[in-house]
Amino acid sequence: MKKLALILMAAVLTASLAFAGGAQESAADDGVTTIGISKLMSHPALDSAEQGIQDYLNSTGLDVEFQLQNANGDVSTAASIAQQFRTSGCDIVVGIATGTAQALANVFTDIPVVFTAVTDPVDAGLVPSMEGSSDVNVCGVSDMNPVEEQIRLLVDITGAKTIGNIYASGEANGVTLMNQAKEACEKIGVGFVEVAISNSSEVRQAAQSIVDRVDAIYIATDNAVISALPSVDEVCSDAGIPLMAADPSNVSGLDCMIAWGFDYYSLGTATGEMIEEIINGAEPGPLGTVVLDDPADFELWFNLDTAATLGIEIPQEYLDMAAVIIQDGVETRV
Repeated sequence: MKKLALILMAAVLTASLAFAGGAQESAADDGVTTIGISKLMSHPALDSAEQGIQDYLNSTGLDVEFQLQNANGDVSTAASIAQQFRTSGCDIVVGIATGTAQALANVFTDIPVVFTAVTDPVDAGLVPSMEGSSDVNVCGVSDMNPVEEQIRLLVDITGAKTIGNIYASGEANGVTLMNQAKEACEKIGVGFVEVAISNSSEVRQAAQSIVDRVDAIYIATDNAVISALPSVDEVCSDAGIPLMAADPSNVSGLDCMIAWGFDYYSLGTATGEMIEEIINGAEPGPLGTVVLDDPADFELWFNLDTAATLGIEIPQEYLDMAAVIIQDGVETRV
């Protein structure tokens, strides 16, 4: 059995960060850089990314101020926020998640647009390539997960023959991740049952519609779905099937048996570093897209209480790689 860190290092995409200095002047003439941050919705992962950005920039000694906005999962609200940032004269704008990043990129062509927590910025139309280009004013940090390796882990531990997945059909991030999960299941040789939702209120019903046809459910970093993860967790618990989430920040207090994914605070910190480069004169386009590939930026969680209830034993080799183990109702960071 491969060591989980080696699996991760082999699976995650890498991208070079070309911090080439540009002719751009400091982002604000008065010395204060106003940064507008538009978040698609509030849930632990995106909240952590937002906090990571602020904490990092506040630690640099740079004179920055933030305008924080939440689109509450609504694309039209994201567009309105972008216009509001234009009116208020932001020097740099940041989109947390695909929908808000797209809204900002549609409005701003003359100031830096920085995205974060976007799975595939090329497919989303934010940048022409992951490597960056001087022809655009957009750069950022991707939360591309090792989907195939996550599903391999789930199958290895549970022996599942069919994996279920719920995704948001209207979110580019969700569609990309669903397709990756489907391809992974085909490659591994297990069945795949997907169901689409248009908003978070449909997640419970979607889970109920497939729970009797699958052996386990895998939830990717699809914002509309992950924000309703407690509903999926409840459905899986009632049906007695394991649940795996690609976002550990959302599983605290749930019965979710496995969680493996980014520490989104680290994602926010990496985004803050990119913003710092821009404030100090770097052109945004050539900075490209950063994909975190350090295992320290990922966390693996196991809920041994849920595993015991389901009659599943987590191999010690995987437990040795865990960041958090939940046993007897207690979360222990190891």
